[in-house]
Amino acid sequence: MTSNEAKFREVSLLLEGRGVELDLHRTEYPEIQADRLEDVVDAALGWLAAVYGDELVVDDSGLFVRGLAGFPGVYSSYVYRTLGCEGILRLLEGIPDRGATFQTVLGLRKGGENHLFEGKVEGTIAQESRGSEGFGFDPIFVPEGTSHTFAQMTRAEKNAISHRSRAAAALAGHLTRRGEAR
Repeated sequence: MTSNEAKFREVSLLLEGRGVELDLHRTEYPEIQADRLEDVVDAALGWLAAVYGDELVVDDSGLFVRGLAGFPGVYSSYVYRTLGCEGILRLLEGIPDRGATFQTVLGLRKGGENHLFEGKVEGTIAQESRGSEGFGFDPIFVPEGTSHTFAQMTRAEKNAISHRSRAAAALAGHLTRRGEAR
């Protein structure tokens, strides 16, 4: 479950090639206030299972900026909607540490159990927004080992290294080991 259609498309494409098919359900649900994405996803799985049954995948992602003590982190969606990329760039003015981690936690609810799969990518925050691909904070995040933001990469380039693709690979691997995907 996600209310972000771009996230859904990204995860669906990543899992589709691994024999996992997802359906999008748009729904509002209470999101707990927590310091860790894992806690947010685990709580969402429990709440949504009561409404939708026992086969669910939930995505939550965050941008954790070291020079801002991990902010926006679990509040990334709200911060993006209210401050956007330019707001993060303004907050970083004069702060030398622009290191950041993009993290995704995918939660799977199946057989009455929650399983969490994490993907991370290290990088830095650019000096300005660059690129028009992707969504969210993609225009300001430069993954380690590249000089381009996620928004300057093709979908294939981003998916080869992204936090979401790493979490999706872990989820697909879990399902494959259980014989539930190819």
